[in-house]
Amino acid sequence: MSLNQLLKEVQAAEEELLMGNVILYPTDTVWGIGCDAEEAKAVQKVFKIKERDPSKSMIILVADADMVRHYVEEVPENFEKMLEEQDQPTTYIFEGARNLPEEVIAPDGSIAIRVVKDEFCHRLIRQLDRPLVSTSANLSGGKSPATFAEIDEEVKKRVDYVVRWRQDEDTAAKPSRIVKIKANGETETIRE
Repeated sequence: MSLNQLLKEVQAAEEELLMGNVILYPTDTVWGIGCDAEEAKAVQKVFKIKERDPSKSMIILVADADMVRHYVEEVPENFEKMLEEQDQPTTYIFEGARNLPEEVIAPDGSIAIRVVKDEFCHRLIRQLDRPLVSTSANLSGGKSPATFAEIDEEVKKRVDYVVRWRQDEDTAAKPSRIVKIKANGETETIRE
């Protein structure tokens, strides 16, 4: 697909998000079900689509470290260096989430955030100027699809918009590494 097609898909997805709709979209890891992370009603729709327990938190995708600082009370001084050194997509769990609806924040007040490098996600987040909720494109308890072709037809029917970018890729994607950042700045790898 061309750059022009990419830009059209970013524009179409942004329009859906601005209406409070839920999209099915490619990320830097697996395909995701997502919405504007600042829209509580849209986040509730994501839980309903996935048939997921609302007490389980979801991650948000952001464009850069500055966006992380907007949604987290304390970000380690060396966070940019951590981003530069990561060798695979990594989701960071921070304590002290802020500026987000309670539907996105974990019961303990933490938030899981990934700074994306994927071109589609990065452009969409930049254009929307807000983070995206991202949760794997499966019904709760089901296997995370490694490619678009593996996504359950029921999931595709339940979302408001299916992004037409990278649907034909057949390289199996895997979920991100998860790293918890503790209050003292130390890190703990939860999932490799």
